[in-house]
Amino acid sequence: MRTRMMAMMSVAGLSALFLLGGCAQDAMCSSGEYPVKAVRSTTGGACVPDGQEPPAGYVRYPAGKVPQHVDDKWDKYWSEHMLDEKGNEIAQ
Repeated sequence: MRTRMMAMMSVAGLSALFLLGGCAQDAMCSSGEYPVKAVRSTTGGACVPDGQEPPAGYVRYPAGKVPQHVDDKWDKYWSEHMLDEKGNEIAQ
């Protein structure tokens, strides 16, 4: 009986951990990095180490409009909007 109770508690604990872990949002970049957007693209993006400039063909997102998590407000916004070589929003 004690073994059965321990097994049930283990299953319940693992189930709760799995369910709670599934609610976490995926970060756009790892710690120590920031997201950049490909110039004149609705789909291109990358992550750049903090302290480094974006590589050629990429720009920083405008202040206050930086996506933090996959499918957050700004990630969805930038999937429909583009930036030019200076980081200014342009029409498609």
